[in-house]
Parts: sequence; C-alpha cells; structure tokens
Amino acid sequence: MAVFLRKLLRIGGLPEELRAQLEAEGIIYLAEYLPVTRRFSGKIPGKRAKGDVSSYVGSLVLTNQRILGTLSSVPKLAGRTIDQRWDTAQSGTVTADITEAGLHLEVNISAVDPRFEGQLSLQYKSPIPPDVLARVPRRSLGFDVPPEYVFRAVGVPYHP
Repeated sequence: MAVFLRKLLRIGGLPEELRAQLEAEGIIYLAEYLPVTRRFSGKIPGKRAKGDVSSYVGSLVLTNQRILGTLSSVPKLAGRTIDQRWDTAQSGTVTADITEAGLHLEVNISAVDPRFEGQLSLQYKSPIPPDVLARVPRRSLGFDVPPEYVFRAVGVPYHP
C-alpha cells in the first residue's frame, strides 16, 4: 500500500493517547507508516504455512524509557509487537535487534507454546541514523510473549 494512502487512512500511525504517553517519556526516534514484513513458516492450530510472507504497516518508537513497535491493518488500531523497557531483564522467547536498517523481531514459537512449530519474524523497514543508535541503551533485547501474540501475528483468531 502506498505511503500516501496509508497516511491518508491513518493505517500505521500511532493512536493519539499512545503518542502522548511516549512524548512524556522523551522520544528519541519516531517513525510511522512503516512497511513491516512478516515471515512465517511452520504450524500453529489453525494455520500451516511454508515461506508465508506478508506486508503490514506499523510504527516504531524509541524513547528514553522503552522501545515500542506497532502493527496495523486497519485505521486507528495498532497492536503492539514490542513494548519493552530498556532497564528490564532481557531474555525470553522473542529477540529484538535494532540496527541501521530498522528493527528485527525473531520469535522462538516452539518455546511460546508446545503446540507451535516453525519460525516467525517481523522486520520493520526504517533506517535509523547512527546518532540515534548511539543514544539507545541497548541494541538487542529479549522478552516473552503469550500464545495470543503468535496467533495475532500470523492472522489466526485466538481462542483461549
């Protein structure tokens, strides 16, 4: 989807209430309406895929306190793919790497739920300047996610 159309429809923009929270934390970097590539190979209940690649739109924000990434497919609704404070323990089923090319998330889905097999990754395509990278406390993060995260990322309705 063209950037113009995404901006016009506000798909991939930050919701206003979330923007206000982030501004209070001191925004270091903000990029909206970014292309996000989701890759999935494997199986979860309700979906089996081999080399499934989908394009989405999202936002990426680095503040003095945390990193936040969202994924959108409809206007004014953004699901969080990462919302991790810099000062928390950095281990879990998801690894996040921040580079000059953007943000890369890699999910160890078999560790999220024993019913899952395969690989899931998200790539936020946003060039991050070296001076911004120098200001963030860390370039690699780790965190845990619930099974719902994987279902939502691959487009399968979640039923607990």
